[in-house]
Order: sequence, then C-alpha cells, then structure tokens
Amino acid sequence: MQANGSVSIWMASAEPEPYAPLAGDAQADICVIGAGIAGLTTAYLLAREGRDVILLEAMEIGSGETGRTTAHFFPPDEWYAGLQKSFGLENARLIANGYRRATDLVESIVRHEHIACQFERVDGYLYSTASNPGKEIAEEFEAARRAGVEVEQLPRVPGLPFDTGPCVRFIHQAQFHPLRYLNGLAAALVRAGGRICTHTRVHDLKTEKGLQLVVTERGTVRASAAVVATNTPFNNRVVMHTKQAGYRTYVIAVRVPKETVPRILLWDTGDPYYYVRLQQPDPAADYELLVVGGQDHKVGQDEHPEHRYRQIEAWVRQRYPMAGVVEFRWSGEVMEPSDGIAFLGRNPADQGDVYIITGDSGNGMTHCTLGAMLITDLIMGRDNAWAGLYDPSRKPVHGMSDFITEQVNTVAQYSDWLKGGEVKSPQQIPLGQGAILRRAGKKLAVYRDDGGGLHALSAACTHLGCVVAWNSAERSWDCPCHGSRFDIDGGVLHGPANAPLKKAEAAELSSADNSPSEQGEKERH
Repeated sequence: MQANGSVSIWMASAEPEPYAPLAGDAQADICVIGAGIAGLTTAYLLAREGRDVILLEAMEIGSGETGRTTAHFFPPDEWYAGLQKSFGLENARLIANGYRRATDLVESIVRHEHIACQFERVDGYLYSTASNPGKEIAEEFEAARRAGVEVEQLPRVPGLPFDTGPCVRFIHQAQFHPLRYLNGLAAALVRAGGRICTHTRVHDLKTEKGLQLVVTERGTVRASAAVVATNTPFNNRVVMHTKQAGYRTYVIAVRVPKETVPRILLWDTGDPYYYVRLQQPDPAADYELLVVGGQDHKVGQDEHPEHRYRQIEAWVRQRYPMAGVVEFRWSGEVMEPSDGIAFLGRNPADQGDVYIITGDSGNGMTHCTLGAMLITDLIMGRDNAWAGLYDPSRKPVHGMSDFITEQVNTVAQYSDWLKGGEVKSPQQIPLGQGAILRRAGKKLAVYRDDGGGLHALSAACTHLGCVVAWNSAERSWDCPCHGSRFDIDGGVLHGPANAPLKKAEAAELSSADNSPSEQGEKERH
C-alpha cells in the first residue's frame, strides 16, 4: 500500500492490462523478472526467437520506473565530448550506434505490432549554461559528429520564447507514451507465445544443477537463464551497488496553449539541469502539456523534496510566459553508474546464466532497449559489439573520483544509527507524515496516517541495514545508501531490497529509550 504517492501523466492516461499471478511451480527456457521496458522488450525479443519465456512482475505492467520517466529517446547523459574523453572515439561510436539502433527498434516494434503509443520522431536540442557556452557547444557538436551522430550547430534553439544561445541540434530523436507502449508490447509478447504473471514478487534467485531457480511466494520457476530487469538488481547483494547510485528526479506537466511551444526535446547543461518535451493529452484539447524534469538528488537525502517541484515551476514560468496550471507532479528513480554508461549483460556475481539491465543514467528508454538487444544476443549465442563496453563486471576506472565520492557518501549514512530520533513520541508526527523514532536502542520508522493511526516499522533497510528516511512527496520510506524504497506498511517499492521492512510491535512504540543521546536530553530537564 502506498498512500498518495505521485501520479505521472502516463499513469493517469493508461490502465495496465491485467494478467494473472503465477499459479504454482513452472518451467521455461528463460525467466525474465520485471515488466518495465527492459523486461518486456527482452522477453518479447526472446519469444520472437522461438524461446519459451515467462515474465514475472511484483505489481502490474509498467508499475515501476518506466511509468515515471519522461520517455525521451535522446543522447547519452554524459554527452559525447565526455564519453570520448573517458572511453575513446571508437567506444563513443559504439554508444552512438547503439542509441540509434535502440530507437529504431522501438519504432519498428511500434509499426510491426500496431501499438498506439504516440511514438513520434522529433529533433532534440542541447544548449549550454556555462560561462562560455559557445566553447562547450562547439566541443559537443564536434564530438557528436566524430561519433557518427547526425547533428547541426545553431546560434539558438528555434521557436522558443527565450534565447538559449548556441546549441546542438540532434536530428531524428524520439518520444512516446511509455505505458501505452508497454501494454502493446505485453500483448505482442503473449501473441508470440510468452507468459506474463503479475502480482508475483521474486524473493530469491539461485542456481541449482545448471538451472536458475526463481523463487516466489506463489511457486518456483526453473529456467535455463534468468534476466533481472528491475531497474536495480535485487539478486546482487553488494557488487553492483558499489558501482551505481540511486537518484530521485522530479517532473511537472504544465498546460500551454496549443502550438505555442515547438515539438522538440530540449536539455541544458546546468547544475541543476532541466529536460523538456511536449505531450498532447487529447487531440480535441485546445492545450498541450509541457513536461519538464530535473532537480535530481540522491534517494533518501531530502526528506521534504516538494521545494524541487516549486523550483522547476519557477524555471518554467521564467522562460515560458504562456505556461498555465500545473496538471501533474511526479518523481522517479534513476540509477547513475559511476563511469556514466549502463551495466548490460551477465551478472558478475553469478556463475550461471543470469543477466542484468541496470545503470540507466536517465536514458532508461534507450538503455533498456539496448540491454534487451544485447542480452538476447548473449542468450542466443551470438556475438555482440556492445558486450564488452557495457559488461557489468567492468571496473569503474573512468569516473573514479565520482565512484569514491559516492562510496564516502554511502558509508556516512550508516552514522544515522548513532543519532537520536527525529521526534520523541508518535504524537509529534503531523498527520499524513512520517518520522524516525528511537525506542530501547532501536530505530522505528513511524507513519501517522490522516486519521491519526500509526504504522510502525523497523527503520533498518532490508538490503544492507541502512536507516531509511521519510519522503514526504511520495509518502514512502527511502534508503539513502542504495536507493531501496518502501511504502507506509513496509512493502517494497524499489530494490535492491526484496523483503519488506519488518513490522514493529506495539510494545516497541511505548518502551523507554536508554540511548545516550535521549538519556542526556532527559537529564537536562
């Protein structure tokens, strides 16, 4: 149960198609875990290859991060100038080729399967907020051109009500309605012979006698190979979670009069940065929705992030004077790899045939599709030119300073166990909010619902024991160490945790606390 979490424009305009849960033990060639764009695309491609595929999803089709994206197909978040410095020209060309082919594949699937998801080719524009924007833009233009990307350098982004200064035009990018695409993809998977089981949470994944045993509360699936496509892998306890970090990103959708904003994708290089697209909610409507995101921060490290929506709105109103009412506000989670490119391929912690798709770096639609293509080739025994570049077992040589910074940040979060509680009693928690309470040396995550009822849980994340933090914008408990998220009753919303927060006993809420910090407070009074 999640109380009043945000709803994206996609969630409000597309109902997930219903599928039955797993009905006992099953067998398949391939078991795919996760029904977002990564899992469904992988399952679809393998089913088209004639493989027997079963897909398991803990909630509904698209109920994870795919439904919280802005659904851009756009250049790498690290940009081509940065990629060439870190990985060299040949690898930058491989990345550009992969992005192009992933976008082409989505367009091909949309046409072949007749999926009505508003897929549209649009140009994308990057402009600079640097003190010397011309230099930064010229560098990116030249780097993208060398990588084989179709680009153009312009003095400003055309058609906007504000002057961006010099920009790079990335020709023939794309956007779509992600949840309508997933509904169509799921139907196509079933037509190809695949099986889909929703409301089936996977609790464990292990290898036995050359088979992958995918353990759920409804039965065990035995498969020759398993693909973990859950935004971040739950089956990998430590290794992958030292190579990437979870960030919240925020989005608003604002009404603008029809045909007052060009149909383009737009990004800047600021800190914080912003990204923009246009969405037509209804052909008969006299308005469109300007979808603007940004204001990222590490998961669990801003307990009251509502100000981020206000900052995005202020940015919009300063640049788009025609902007009207805000129709939607939502947030999502992106996994930022330490070296800037995704982890796609064989899971380094397993000896058997277990594959992962993670490290989307804000390019989820592209990276997830590319990951599905790559893993399909690996499972089918074909060579793939991208396999070495995106190998999850690679060392984070590039971006080492970011890697060290993230590790220091993560370790620092464990010091929360030494601190007192945020409140001394549940009655100090406002209605509809949560806080950390310390009792008898334990930390409890306590939510006080709108009727005054208390929902008390252990504050220890079930992944690696970090103290969770309240997220008032989503009404969830978020882990500041590795990005796990839980609802007000402890249910898992996002991994790597795959077990709920433990329920606290009523006696724990009323017990005295003898921790040094609390005891000292009592003695002073």
